[in-house]
Amino acid sequence: MAKYVCTVCGYVYDPAQGDPDNGIDPGTSFENLPADWVCPLCGASKDEFEQEK
Repeated sequence: MAKYVCTVCGYVYDPAQGDPDNGIDPGTSFENLPADWVCPLCGASKDEFEQEK
């Protein structure tokens, strides 16, 4: 599964880690994150993320 980077603050969403502090289990792909999920560091929306190259 691909990692995604917040273009605002540089936070990397790693599907292997998930976002357990915000109820996202490890193994959750970026595409399967809820539409209202936001960057846990800066609050940017999902559309501010780009796939890590």
